[in-house]
Amino acid sequence: MVTLALLSPARSLAEVEPGFKSLMDGKTFNGWKMAEENQDAWKIEDGAFVARGSRSHLFYVGEDRPFKNFHLKVDVMTEPGSNGGIYFHTRYQPTGWPRGGFESQVNCTHGDWIKTGSLWGIVNVGLTPAQDNKWWTHEIIVQGNTVTILIDGRKVIEYVEPSGAQPGREYERKLGEGTFALQAHDPKSVVRYKNIRVKRLD
Repeated sequence: MVTLALLSPARSLAEVEPGFKSLMDGKTFNGWKMAEENQDAWKIEDGAFVARGSRSHLFYVGEDRPFKNFHLKVDVMTEPGSNGGIYFHTRYQPTGWPRGGFESQVNCTHGDWIKTGSLWGIVNVGLTPAQDNKWWTHEIIVQGNTVTILIDGRKVIEYVEPSGAQPGREYERKLGEGTFALQAHDPKSVVRYKNIRVKRLD
C-alpha cells in the first residue's frame, strides 16, 4: 500500500513562489466551479482536489480577467491506470469534454497511449516522464504563440502555433485566452491535483 503522506511534495500548500498566486486553499472549492455532470467525482483530501469518478470537469472561476500569457504550476499524482488532464485557455462548460482551449495530458499507465505532458491531439508524447503514486510538478507556460510543458523541471514539449492556425470544429485547440480546468476522466481513474499556482506573463 502506498502512503500518500510520505509522497507529498516538501513544499506546503501555503507556500507560493515569488510572483505566483495560489488558486486553491486546500480546504474548499472556493474559486472553482464543477461541471453539472457527475459532481460526486470531486472530493478534497489532504489539501488536494481528488478526481475519482465518471467524467467531470472542475473550472477555475475565481477571476473575471481571462488568462492569456501565463506560467501555471500544478502538483499532480496518479494512481495506476489513471487518466486526467489540465486544461487552459478554456471556458466553463456544464457537460462533455471541454471544447475550448487545450488539454495537457495526465496519464502514466492508462491504456491511452498519449502520456503525461502531451498537448492532447496536437503534440503527443508516448513515453511518460512521470510515475504513478509519486507527486510531480506539471508546468504549462504560454507566451505569445508558444506553449511549453515541463514535468519536474524537464521540458517535455515546446509547441509553436503556426501562423494562420484555425480552431478545430469539435475541439478548438487554438491559442487565445480563457481559464483553467481539471479533469475527472472515468470511474477507474484517481488523480490528485494540489498546490495550484499561476503567474501572469502579461
